[in-house]
Amino acid sequence: MVNVNSLALLVIRRGVPPLGGDEAVAEADGHALLVGSGCAEAVGQLPLRRAWCVEAGDFAAGAWASALAPLLRDVRRVVLPASADGRDFAPRLAAELDRPLLAGAVRIGESCADLARWDGRLSVTVETSGPFVATLVPGVRGSAPAEGTPEVTHVDLDVPDSPDARVLEVLDPDPATADLAEAPRILGAGAGLARGALTGPESLALLGEVASALGASVGATRVVTDAGWAPYERQIGTTGVVVDPDLYVAFGVSGATQHTGGLGNPRHVVSVNTDGSSPMTAMADLGLVTDAQELLRELARRLDTPGSKDA
Repeated sequence: MVNVNSLALLVIRRGVPPLGGDEAVAEADGHALLVGSGCAEAVGQLPLRRAWCVEAGDFAAGAWASALAPLLRDVRRVVLPASADGRDFAPRLAAELDRPLLAGAVRIGESCADLARWDGRLSVTVETSGPFVATLVPGVRGSAPAEGTPEVTHVDLDVPDSPDARVLEVLDPDPATADLAEAPRILGAGAGLARGALTGPESLALLGEVASALGASVGATRVVTDAGWAPYERQIGTTGVVVDPDLYVAFGVSGATQHTGGLGNPRHVVSVNTDGSSPMTAMADLGLVTDAQELLRELARRLDTPGSKDA
């Protein structure tokens, strides 16, 4: 039996924590139950104070929920990251524990949570008087590095041999359609990208080709999505998607607070802008003071993308 008030529950695949796992651990005061494969390897990658490691093999949401529920009866707040596995696992666990699921939270309190709705354009506060399960949207909270060595307990789990969905194959996501919140590399389009020989839609199409060649996803500012050059699910910002990539390259993005507020904590930022004193360039690790569209067209030519001949 796990006896803490708050606990993060993370699905580990081959020693790799899920997206947002560090934030879920921080939300649970450094307490986490790690279940899957390679849990011991994942411990050092998370801001843990105390961890329970359950080596359970391949992901089996239904069977794991049934086996873990008795261990979690006394935990008031069970927090999972709203990653793909977390979104799959959380409702099954909530059903096994017979408690409410607060899904898509951007803030979690002791007896309530603010839930993102309408693609993040609306926040709804939901209160509950008893224990609950919640999923935390990656990139909205942040986390600090752990201090000291965590206490680790290895737990043997008897997983029932019951009918369940089976994982046949894990496919790498297509960067063009992957959820921006989970994208490791993003090329961002701002209004400045449409200044030149190419129109806004043409610039975004070329940016998509360059992103595909680089294994990156396309993001955009609100000005770009409002103009109809990119769909709203590609909008990065406080009224769009909150991201946390390893690399963010901003093409013609001025850096308004509405946009940068959705950037999370990217490891590397590159800004391409004619304004060397723009907020985006000021926060970048590398600022290229040049025409964003011309640089994009040159990249397309060098990468020999399909649209490079027309660019």
